[in-house]
Amino acid sequence: MSVFFDLSPSLANSVSLCAAVAVAMLADHFLGEPRARWHPVVWMGKVLNTAAPWVLSTPSQNQVIRPFVLGAGVWIACAATIFAVSSLLQWLIMQWPTLLAGLALGLLLKPLLAWAMLRDEVAAVEAALTASLPAGRAHLARLVSRDTALLSAEEVRESAIESLAENLNDSVIAPLFWFALLGLPGAAVYRFANTADAMWGYPGIRGGQNWQWAGKWTARADDVLSWVPARITALLLAFGHGGLNLKMLCLEARKTPSPNSGWPMAAMALALGIRLQKPGVYALNPGGRSPNALDTSLALKKSSKVAVAGVLITLIAIILRISVIFNGF
Repeated sequence: MSVFFDLSPSLANSVSLCAAVAVAMLADHFLGEPRARWHPVVWMGKVLNTAAPWVLSTPSQNQVIRPFVLGAGVWIACAATIFAVSSLLQWLIMQWPTLLAGLALGLLLKPLLAWAMLRDEVAAVEAALTASLPAGRAHLARLVSRDTALLSAEEVRESAIESLAENLNDSVIAPLFWFALLGLPGAAVYRFANTADAMWGYPGIRGGQNWQWAGKWTARADDVLSWVPARITALLLAFGHGGLNLKMLCLEARKTPSPNSGWPMAAMALALGIRLQKPGVYALNPGGRSPNALDTSLALKKSSKVAVAGVLITLIAIILRISVIFNGF
């Protein structure tokens, strides 16, 4: 019974937060994604969709300042609301018995993580590609925003592995990183920022609308929040491979337009010895070979190891953070 009633505040908080991480990952593995009506990321998307016409309703004589201010204002208001609500929820839950608090917090954290879905979708692209090229293209379209209609089999596989590496950060390591730092509010705000970037963070025309300035704040906010986690993801991929040439990793990672996505993608390309490219935009590890079906399998195995390592590092970080807060060292 002591685990419920007699723990010190620091130990009780550590146990609850660590239990939350374990519960979230177990729920991700065994239960998968909650239904759309209960999914907080879906709610975030609906709010952004509702706000988009207003943000884009810019008079022709003011094409820069107004859309930027409106886009930034909506983002800040949403992020502040999400932070406040999730902070209140976490505070209320942490008043409960230790393990019950960990269970409840873990179930709230789960929708902010999506490792099992990412793994299964990438594996499904490979399975579909084995059946036929059109099937592979169609399944890839569920993962990426680029037009897949004219991609070759090699390009479909490259895109799937790129998406795996990039989203390994966005859907696993980064939410865990922010949960370790700030608890549920940190993970929730990060997930909102990442979702907003996917929906609004375009450098130009998308869907007939000009997002150049309306999505500027959104894109930069995601860049800032993903900066450290993306590099952690790349280093975990490198260490999991037994080490990579860090100088080469840095050079390759900087080839992509995004300041962050290139890091895990370059690490994956170098670890597998393959080329990953988006024609006309970048080519990572251009001297590498074209990926094959075995490379997709190896990429999934390496990513699984990174996900496990990310969980272990998160648990250690939570214990250290709570110790510093409550004990002052």
